[in-house]
Amino acid sequence: MRETSPGQDAGAEDLIGIGFGPANLALAIAVDAHNERNPQEALSARFVERQERFGWHRGMLLEGATMQVAFLKDLVTMRDPRSRFSFLCYLQERDRLADFINQKSFYPTRLEFHDYLEWCAAEFTDAVDYGRSAVQVRPVVEAGRTVAVEVVTEAAAGGAERRTHRARNLSVGTGLTPCLPAGVTAGERVWHTRDLLHRAPELTELKHRRFTVVGAGQSAAEAVEYLHRAFPGAEVCAVFSRYGYSPADDSPFANRIFDPEAVDHYYGAPESVKQRLLDLHANTNYSVVDGDLIEQLYRTVYQEKVAGQERLRMLNTTRLVGVEEVADGARAQVRNLATGEEYGLDSDAVVLATGYAHVDPRELLGELAADCLVDGGGRLRVDRDHRVLTAEHVEVGIYLQGGTEHTHGITSSLLSTLAVRSGEISDSLLLRRTAARLRTSVG
Repeated sequence: MRETSPGQDAGAEDLIGIGFGPANLALAIAVDAHNERNPQEALSARFVERQERFGWHRGMLLEGATMQVAFLKDLVTMRDPRSRFSFLCYLQERDRLADFINQKSFYPTRLEFHDYLEWCAAEFTDAVDYGRSAVQVRPVVEAGRTVAVEVVTEAAAGGAERRTHRARNLSVGTGLTPCLPAGVTAGERVWHTRDLLHRAPELTELKHRRFTVVGAGQSAAEAVEYLHRAFPGAEVCAVFSRYGYSPADDSPFANRIFDPEAVDHYYGAPESVKQRLLDLHANTNYSVVDGDLIEQLYRTVYQEKVAGQERLRMLNTTRLVGVEEVADGARAQVRNLATGEEYGLDSDAVVLATGYAHVDPRELLGELAADCLVDGGGRLRVDRDHRVLTAEHVEVGIYLQGGTEHTHGITSSLLSTLAVRSGEISDSLLLRRTAARLRTSVG
């Protein structure tokens, strides 16, 4: 903690964003829109990103893979359809608007949407410190009140040089971290799907002529399809405990769970209702697969049976029990849940499509974490404006870009409400700044 004299935080940024993925990029756009409308009341914002350049799930930008959200749920349209940062403006600038319309689809490829995100991010290059990780957040105290924070960063690739940024607010958008099964660690031939396209093309020779993919969700099915297509001489074993892939419920009424209005309903609901809503609508997002991809994989399995050359094997009602390194590969030990039979699959690589987990922001907040309020389950209490509720003496706003499913619902880590959420955070920053000025003038 650093004690300062009155007024010493005058040079602080209004906002430091930790992480510069789609969420904080959307916030940068919202702040930019406000500044264009109200230059006399402009907000200053800076972002820190550990990657050397903008990137979003680059390891899963598989050829032909499409988005699961409509292009209208881009970074701005649901807040401001006239924005120059809309997906339609991007298409117009790329001279592909008519071509995209002729596809008669609401769902761009993931590769194209990533190009859109990069196109947006290029406008904020001067506001982002790429290749740097936030390693410490220190409260700045004035007359017993936390009036600002210092964000300490260092080069993500290593190095002793440290930089310090001071800010009156934080936006924590550090994203998700890969989950691995208990007792399993990533290695040369054991990959999380996050690294699929970074690692698979490096395999020029296959000793075991087999890949094992663990998981039952969209990423698992996409990894299976990709490996089967990219390595025509190899067998691909899909391991999942279900009897088959389950289709995602993307019907119109179910999709209302992703509407901005649904966040209001969820936030105000009793805890028992919140949990029931998550349970009832889990099949819109978790461990489910696009119906067209399910049908494609099933046709492939059937056609290979007809041809007598079965390369795609669905090992359903089967669970991974362990992974060990073997020469030029890895052995996946699996157990059939119905029969109890256990056996090993010697593979050139074991790919784990086992999901992601939120990073607890308190790990980064240091001393400030003790001033964050929690609920009965030890989870952070978060206001409707996505700001962590804190002790009364803390004037710094800590905004969460994700990790708020328990308070804001299923869209917490999804793209669906980014445009609206970024506007809410931007508005909150302005309101809190105005309130702080009033307190100062009264004092």
